[in-house]
Amino acid sequence: MAKFSGPHNIAEVSVLDLFCEIAYLSIMSTLIDKRRSIGFDPATSGDGRYTALGPQARGRGAKINMSGRFEAFSRSLFDDGWQGLEDLPAFRTEVFEERPKTIITRNDSPDISFDRSINPYRGCEHGCSYCYARPAHAYMGLSPGLDFESKLFAKANAADLLRAELSAKGYEPRTIALGANTDAYQPIERERRITRRILEVLAEFNHPVGIVTKSALVTRDIDILAPMAKKGLVKVALSVTTLDHKLSRAMEPRAATPAKRLEAIEKLSAAGIPTVVMVAPIIPAVNDAEIEAILKVGYTAGAREAGYVMLRLPLEVRDVFKDWLEAALPDRAAKVMSLVKSVRDGKENDSAFGRRQTGTGPYAWTIGRRFELACQRLGLNLSRLKLSTDHFRRPPLAGEQLTLL
Repeated sequence: MAKFSGPHNIAEVSVLDLFCEIAYLSIMSTLIDKRRSIGFDPATSGDGRYTALGPQARGRGAKINMSGRFEAFSRSLFDDGWQGLEDLPAFRTEVFEERPKTIITRNDSPDISFDRSINPYRGCEHGCSYCYARPAHAYMGLSPGLDFESKLFAKANAADLLRAELSAKGYEPRTIALGANTDAYQPIERERRITRRILEVLAEFNHPVGIVTKSALVTRDIDILAPMAKKGLVKVALSVTTLDHKLSRAMEPRAATPAKRLEAIEKLSAAGIPTVVMVAPIIPAVNDAEIEAILKVGYTAGAREAGYVMLRLPLEVRDVFKDWLEAALPDRAAKVMSLVKSVRDGKENDSAFGRRQTGTGPYAWTIGRRFELACQRLGLNLSRLKLSTDHFRRPPLAGEQLTLL
């Protein structure tokens, strides 16, 4: 056996494993120098964007693992006829610890309801093919494809950073969005418990928080969330993309089933925690027919607010989603993309504020009216809970003298 030491671990491999790895890297792959290619676009290079093969990606959302757009080289796989493809290892989830210097991310986007957020993790194991957060993995030198859902980063010091930032004398409390980029309750949270420790700090400071998730794991923290809800400090939104279990498993392979998400809404609501049902994203000709049904079962489960977001395809998300679409729904792929362009002014994506969430044009208008009418019939969104900052307090630091008044 030979040992190889990397930056994060030490792996033992046999001579046979080594031979397969060499075959994988040199015989069956080609490096393309993007720096010397005029106008090189990995998305248009045919097999050049496939740096993973079908059996490797089983159980994952993305089926491709194209090189990040900031990388100097792009690697493409091809079958050299030596039957070595069967020996390639499956993609397994790896978690690396990250220790950032700050944890609260600020934004000044005019079309979202919060100006600060916390993301305990980079990457997301849920594997949703449409996830708008995928391009962020390119900044880590990794692929927005399979790397995004198999190479994750956990911010182990998040709770300590949060306590320090909330304790700063100049800090002014406003609602923090938890999991606005990647899901704070993705599967690795069950073991890492970073999100729970963040909630413990927020509860300690009586700080308002809004949670968005696809995971039923959020019910684990009802013991923290219920007391916060009594003070008007928390709201939980569950994204229910479809009620079709088969479609959900194909589109969001490692997220909770639709039934589990609805059960989570029911448990949270029963505990007095305000809940929101999100129809997000709405994908034309895929789940748009389910809008009214999702809102109805969400209301029945206890949600009293609702929202929706039209499918967004920024940067590399377009390639991951289109590849998934061709594989999962080949009979309607062309129709889906035609409708996507119809709500984006003829383009596949529109990032303009005010339009990116809902789209424009007749189809987008129809979706909006259907959503509004369904909410009116059910009694959703009759009022929107504004979380309170009145209870915010800074616990005294060690050795700090308390004020008399």
